[in-house]
Amino acid sequence: MSEKFDELVGVMERLRAPGGCPWDAEQTYASLSQYLLEEAYETFDAIQHADATGDTEHLKEELGDLLLQVVFHSTIGKERGEFTIEDVAEGVARKLVLRHPHVFGDANLETASDVLNNWDELKANERKASGKVEKAKGSILEDVPVHFPALLEALKLTKKAAKVGFDWPDADQIFEKAEEEIGELRAAVNSNDHENIEEEIGDLLFVIVNLARRLDVEPETALKRTNRKFRKRFLYVEEQIKDSGNELDGSTLEEMDRLWNEAKSK
Repeated sequence: MSEKFDELVGVMERLRAPGGCPWDAEQTYASLSQYLLEEAYETFDAIQHADATGDTEHLKEELGDLLLQVVFHSTIGKERGEFTIEDVAEGVARKLVLRHPHVFGDANLETASDVLNNWDELKANERKASGKVEKAKGSILEDVPVHFPALLEALKLTKKAAKVGFDWPDADQIFEKAEEEIGELRAAVNSNDHENIEEEIGDLLFVIVNLARRLDVEPETALKRTNRKFRKRFLYVEEQIKDSGNELDGSTLEEMDRLWNEAKSK
């Protein structure tokens, strides 16, 4: 490993050692899992910020926090005699070589789609070669974890289904399906059937995820960008109302809408 990486590993080991940090010393794989998830999401946000602004300083910081989680877990693994950070690095390097036969071997894969299809086949072959006993699957969808965030789960489910031909032939048909779902949602709203409203909202979101997939748009990224756009514009509304000496909850919708349009134009 590099000097700086070895330094990071050494710092983590010192924190876990006797006389180190009590909090760090008592952590386990399970207790750290929530922090790993949080750091992954924060890194995701930093990527969007870097992509929008070109400023990668925050991304560098968040990648460091994410790397810390990997080193933290690996330090625990080393203490327990289960694995080391070197084992982790070796394993992923070996996996990359095996799954890129078009780079490190003689395979001819010309498109990104060819690479992805071959990747799945290689993964399946690796599982067989490892001798691991796998639970019999009743559905190809069982590979998609149920604890994924809903947008990601929907995207993964529809990708799996599309691979075996269960998909709309083109985007126009997905637009038609979205319009159909909007009509059903309107009917549910008009009948004041809350349970059905919730179901129709879910159906509409699912169709939109399918549309995003077909148009090669990652829906989580798209929604995150819209969320950030909303934050920025609404902050402008808040600041303008505050600067005028008024309170947000005392402002009219017309006034806030006018300021919103100002924010859009700026």
